[in-house]
Parts: sequence; structure tokens; C-alpha cells
Amino acid sequence: MQYVSRAPRPPLGALIDDLYYLEGAPPYARLTLPPAPSALLIINLGAPFRIRAGTDVEPAGYADGCVVTMPTRAWEFGYPPRTRSVGVHFKPWGLAPFLPMPAVELCDRPVTVERVWGRSAVTGLRDRLATAGGPHEMLTLLEEELRRRLSETAGLGLVRHMSGVIAASSGAVAIGDLSVAAGVSSTHLAQRFKEIIGVTPKRLARAHRFTATVFAIDPAGPVDWGDLAGGAGYFDQAHFGHEFREFTGLTPTRYVEVRRRFLREHPGHTLDGWPLPAD
Repeated sequence: MQYVSRAPRPPLGALIDDLYYLEGAPPYARLTLPPAPSALLIINLGAPFRIRAGTDVEPAGYADGCVVTMPTRAWEFGYPPRTRSVGVHFKPWGLAPFLPMPAVELCDRPVTVERVWGRSAVTGLRDRLATAGGPHEMLTLLEEELRRRLSETAGLGLVRHMSGVIAASSGAVAIGDLSVAAGVSSTHLAQRFKEIIGVTPKRLARAHRFTATVFAIDPAGPVDWGDLAGGAGYFDQAHFGHEFREFTGLTPTRYVEVRRRFLREHPGHTLDGWPLPAD
């Protein structure tokens, strides 16, 4: 698969990790994505893809693309035989200035881009992207669209700052201390987080801790689960295992087996590192 990525210029850099272009045959028809402290926008330029936002819901098709606020559980992404899209990996708070509704309304409910920006706007953007002169021009067009749509968002500065504190501690910060440091009530802080990120500070902290723990795993070698759980601040290994199953649907040992399968079958693939085979 071809993957082209770049960071945006200010002021979007405060909201976005990267813009990307993706094209080619996926390594697997279905991939599981564990929840991470980020949000996602995909503008689809190929055949529709499917998303299953949890084991208790039916998969849904997305022709024009999708918008995903920070998820709280693993979701399944179903690729067509060949895929082509541009997208945005947002920081947890970064999607809010581009949404017409509070982020909490979309939590674990991926929606089409049309629902967020309207049919005519999305059709026009997809047409411009489809006739662009290559991935870099496409990313420039997408960045320009985002700059046009950037709007003021009440409470963004507060949530961004407190989210940075959570991220700096890899989720180990005491949540009660956040509201004290922010000078607001815990209720007010939680409400702002839900409006802008879609989840409470506690849930964001759990996502950061889980993500940091996963990236500390070397699937190519032996894993000392007790040391890993203790180093990440989990109460004990049972707590760690419960959290792992809630976030991925897998036990820690099964997760490593699936990661090793990806490494074995598709060494060096651009998507390796976070998505997991669901087939």
C-alpha cells in the first residue's frame, strides 16, 4: 500500500497530528482498531468501506468517508479489495472545531462526512481530490478545506491544556487534581471534555495509559506481563488483563499472537503497529 503523510501548517498543527493519503490493497479484508486517544476523518475516493463500531452492532457502509471521535472500544474496519482515501489523524480535541455538534453525540457512533459537512460540500471536495495531480496536491487541498472550516470552540483551550497534562503522564495523573489545577469543578471539566473530545478526563487517561502500554510491548520477544502492568500503573495483573480485554476484546497473550501474525505475514507493512487482523 502507498501511504503518504505530512504534518499541517499552523494553526492546524495544534489540532492535527498528520494528514495522510492511502491507496492500494489492504493486508486483510477486516482490521480491528483498538481505541486510541485520537479522532479520525476519512474522505473516501474508492469503493465503500465498512465499519463495525463494537461487537453488539451491525457493520455499516461508508461511501463518502467517515468521521470518528475518540472511541472507547475497539472497532472493525472492513476494506474493499482496493482502497483509496485521504484522511486526518486529529489530536483528541482536534476534531471539535470542525463539528456542528458536541463530540459526545458521535462517541462510538461513526458517521458519514455528509452528515457533518453536508452533501454538496463533500461532493465538491471529493471531486477536487479525485482530479488532483497526486497525493501531495490532495493533502494540500484537504488542508485548505480544513483551514476554511476552522471555527472558534468554547472551552477548547482548557481541554487542550488539561489533555496535555494527561498525555504527559501517560494517563497516570490523578483526575481529581486536574480540576483543581484548572480552577473549575470536576463536573464542569468533565462536561467540557465530553463536548470537545467526546469522553471524560478519566476515560481519556485510560486510553493514554493503554496506548502507552501497548506500544511498550515488543511482540518479537518474550513479554513479562507483571512488569509491564506494574510499570504502567495498573493495580495488578488482573486489572491489566481486564482493561486489555475491554479495550481490544482480546487477552494480552492473544493480542501478542495476533500482532505476531501481522509481522509474520506482512513484515514492514505501513499499517503494522496498531491495527490487528480481524479475519
